[in-house]
Formats: sequence, structure tokens, C-alpha cells
Amino acid sequence: MIQIRKSADRGHANHGWLDSYHSFSFADYHDPAHVQFSVLRVINEDRVAPGEGFPTHGHRDMEIVSYVLEGALEHKDSMGTGSVIRPGDVQRMSAGTGVRHSEYNASKSELVHFLQIWILPKTNGIAPGYEQKHFAPADLTGKLRLIASPDGREGSVTIHQDALLYATKLDSDTSVTHNLAPGRRAYIHVARGTVALNGTPLAAGDGARIEQEASLHLTNGQAAEVLVFDLP
Repeated sequence: MIQIRKSADRGHANHGWLDSYHSFSFADYHDPAHVQFSVLRVINEDRVAPGEGFPTHGHRDMEIVSYVLEGALEHKDSMGTGSVIRPGDVQRMSAGTGVRHSEYNASKSELVHFLQIWILPKTNGIAPGYEQKHFAPADLTGKLRLIASPDGREGSVTIHQDALLYATKLDSDTSVTHNLAPGRRAYIHVARGTVALNGTPLAAGDGARIEQEASLHLTNGQAAEVLVFDLP
């Protein structure tokens, strides 16, 4: 069963400096039908104005993955980590027993466009942690590249949950297939462009909940960048 949610049906908040779309309930947006899917709690598509950002704030017991599509995002946290992430970078922060951090647009002239993803951890109360990896465009083009996993295999960042996160870039002459083990679920998020999922067309911002399917086929991409979550 594949359940499609169109981009326009997401929650939306425009604060001037921040234009944010919520695939799941977040902050003042609450939809009982879209609180989470499996252990996937948040996918926010954020556009932050030059020089603006999120001042220091706290998190607990959440695996937070940031995926930059355009621009540069500056991160600082209470663990002493400071970094700037750009397209191709994947950042994982395990909030665990508690961490405070800030996120700002590192540019004074250009927008930063990124996805912030929250995944519920398998165990609460772990030690906070941070990790960042870079994936070149060639690593994603025409293939499913593992970018987050429970054991950090294949050079992915490590998340503390039995979930796998893949990224791919597709055009019309490429396609990818992902097979789901029995009992596993999946979620598809189209970050940009257009693509077909098992023959159903999807566009940027669209999402798909997948249950009781053996295989996922992504075809007919047009400048597509897609995230695939393999979930318990």
C-alpha cells in the first residue's frame, strides 16, 4: 500500500526570515493523521534568509539529521562542535540526555535551503553525539546511496535506531529499486525535481508512506533528488 501526500498538503509557516514546510506535526502545526510514521517524527523543509537562523535551543532524545540542498548552514552546539554544512554534507546530531545548539545561514547574501529530519531513537538517555559526512554528487547519481544507518556502514552517518536512510539523484535515463524486507515500511520524500514511484508521479515536496510492499521503483526522474527511508 502506497499513500501519497502532496507537497501542498503539508503544514506551512512563514515567519519572514524562515519559510518552513512540515511533513509531520511540528510547533503550531498539528494534524492527528500526520504526527509521525514509524520512527520518523519530523521532515521540515526550511528556507532561511541570509544571516538569519535559529538561536541556541535545546533537544533531548532525538536523532536529528540535516541535509542541505542549497547554500550553507552554520552549526554550533554545547558539545563544542562548530561546522558549516553545504550541499552533499549530511549532519547527524544525537540529542540523547540533552544538547543545546544553534543553526544560522552562514551567508549574508544567499538563502539556505535544507531538510531537517528527526528520528526517534531506539533507546533514550544516550550520550549526545555529532557526526558529519560528505557525499559527492557521483555517489548519488543513478544509485541509492546509504547516508545514515544504525552501524555506520558504507561510510554513512550512525543513527541510534533500526532505520536506513538513502539518497539518490535521478534523471530520465536512470532508475533505482529498493527491496523491503518482510515487515519493513518505507517513506519517500522528494527533495526536488519530479520522479515516479512504482509508476505514480511525484513532485518536489511530495511524500509517500509505504507498507506491505516488496519493492520500490523510482523511475522517470527529472532533475530529481529523493530520500528513501527504510523503517521498522
